[in-house]
Amino acid sequence: MEYLEIEGGSPLRGEVRIQGSKNAALPILSAAILHHGTTVLKNCPKIIDVLYMLEILKDFGCKVHWEEDALVIDASNLNDCQVAECYGRQMRSSIMLLGSLLGRMGSAFVSYPGGCVIGARPIDIHLSALKDLGAVLVEEPAGLRAVCEQPVGTRVCLPFPSVGATENVVLLAVFAKGVTILENAAREPEIGELCRFLNSMGARIQGAGTRKILIEGVRELHDTEFTIMPDRIVAGTYMLLTAVAGGEVLLREVPVEQLDSVQMILSDMGVLQEVRKNELRLQSTGRPNRLEEVCTRPYPGFPTDLQSPLLSALSLARGKSVIRETIFEERFKIVEELRRMGADISVEGQKAIIQGVEELHRAELTARELRGGAALVIAAAAARGTSRVYQYHYIARGYENIIKDLQSMGIVVHFR
Repeated sequence: MEYLEIEGGSPLRGEVRIQGSKNAALPILSAAILHHGTTVLKNCPKIIDVLYMLEILKDFGCKVHWEEDALVIDASNLNDCQVAECYGRQMRSSIMLLGSLLGRMGSAFVSYPGGCVIGARPIDIHLSALKDLGAVLVEEPAGLRAVCEQPVGTRVCLPFPSVGATENVVLLAVFAKGVTILENAAREPEIGELCRFLNSMGARIQGAGTRKILIEGVRELHDTEFTIMPDRIVAGTYMLLTAVAGGEVLLREVPVEQLDSVQMILSDMGVLQEVRKNELRLQSTGRPNRLEEVCTRPYPGFPTDLQSPLLSALSLARGKSVIRETIFEERFKIVEELRRMGADISVEGQKAIIQGVEELHRAELTARELRGGAALVIAAAAARGTSRVYQYHYIARGYENIIKDLQSMGIVVHFR
């Protein structure tokens, strides 16, 4: 069985370049099929979820290849509108193909999304919003079948600012007749990146990054070359790693403007931070200060994707901390693993109470999902002794080369 072997307990020293954003790349790849032509993407991360998505696009009839670090997608011969079950069930992001397939082909079949075990993640918000634009959807045992011959612009108000539902509405509304007004839209930076990408192809979208997005339908799009922004969650992961392991780390190509909530928490934890343009220098003595209470929130609040890494970091904090999870109901799955390392954590519903301990000890750990796996890597790097983290493939879903990154920070890590 494949695993990472990590020698922990030593302060960090080194620098890391932050990869392209996973959560921006996946909807952008979905959006690329709206255009009957060629898209060139730079800084697209070579992670498992992206590779799965590219296999889906190939099944649709797209031609896909890499030219050094540039990804070239030719969607001119797209001829299928059904996501193969073997890929759809592997990744949650397959659901965002619903809006782009309907926009391009007028019909779609997508198997029910899979990929993570962090909660139910219902898609009813997606379906209701697409129906508002004129889609007819039928829930079948194997997946969703949808038809929308001509989407019509309208006012759509989401009951919750769902990132995926916002993306699906934008993707379908690009070719809608008239203007679509999307209210209570998600404000995550990845939404803005998707809209900027679509605008670079000729779409007419205003208000990205606000709660109200206006999409004026167009008839066609054109070729584009686009550079994907850095990954704020990867940057946040390494920020929290530095906070608990200690040492000095330089992060390069960091989307600093997207990390206000994380930087505020790191300041409270006692981490020194120096920002120079898109670089972030961190200094920490390890064993961070406690945090009275942190609640996960939609952007610009503290991201749920960094809740598990923060949980690992606070396991060694000086005193008692509380984390309240408000987005996903099953995001405390790593608690059992951390307890095996000596962490003192109790869970009460959607609240984790962490009493910091002086040290964690080595253990054999098992990743069960992406961000939890990264959190176990953090714990292993901060613990005394050599730990193993099994099921590395979960971590590789979102981290392009976490092994190289850890080594660049001075951590001794091997892939076995």
